[in-house]
Amino acid sequence: MNRLTNTIVCITGASSGIGASCAKAFASEGASLLLLARRKDRLDTLAADLTAQFGTRIQTATLDVRNREHVEKVFGSLPGEWRQIDILVNNAGLSRGLDKLHEGKVQDWEEMIDTNVKGLLYVSRTVIPGMVQRGAGHVINIGSIAGHQVYPGGNVYCATKYAVKALTEGLKMDLLGTGVRVCSVDPGLVETEFSIVRYHGDTQRAAQTYVNMKPLGPDDIADVVMFCVTRPPHVEITEVVVLPTAQASVHHVHRKS
Repeated sequence: MNRLTNTIVCITGASSGIGASCAKAFASEGASLLLLARRKDRLDTLAADLTAQFGTRIQTATLDVRNREHVEKVFGSLPGEWRQIDILVNNAGLSRGLDKLHEGKVQDWEEMIDTNVKGLLYVSRTVIPGMVQRGAGHVINIGSIAGHQVYPGGNVYCATKYAVKALTEGLKMDLLGTGVRVCSVDPGLVETEFSIVRYHGDTQRAAQTYVNMKPLGPDDIADVVMFCVTRPPHVEITEVVVLPTAQASVHHVHRKS
């Protein structure tokens, strides 16, 4: 039997990158998947692929985590059994621009704060009470090395990831004794659509982020997430910082000449 049979896993931002890789990893272990993202067409394609490959039970829904009313409506309209979420992966997140603070675009700030911080809060506030009531559950927040170290131009993005780190630590305190576990998985350079989004679709500029070095892939992060959620019930991995071998910090990346 697979390790996560009879488990319902909810993943936000599941349509691509780390979210999609997590979906595949959980599907391979027999979990039922609640996949949420703004791009419903991509979700449905992913769901069809996973069902064909693993026979996975999957529920998909369009979700913009920035909209509290929409979050409450989507989760509130789920069929009864799909509300019994065992594992929540708060993956939805993004970065916009690398402007200096005094030259930054307010719209970029708001999008990062609304997605990375408020979106995580809205989803967590909706899902976690059920876990507490059942006396079991696991929350995985996808953070970043940017929540540990600030880099030039990363001002607001780093602030949002520092917030994720603080919220994760506070949540663990709040849930102590409930049986609900909490973990933050904090990657360094991962090659996904992240940099394309940061640079507003400029693929050429985005590619420079990973030039002459081997970054992590989204499957690498999914592998770490899977390790965290499959520990025995008395074991809680609270924080994992995972970097490519070519990266030592946000400031130190070895690029081959």
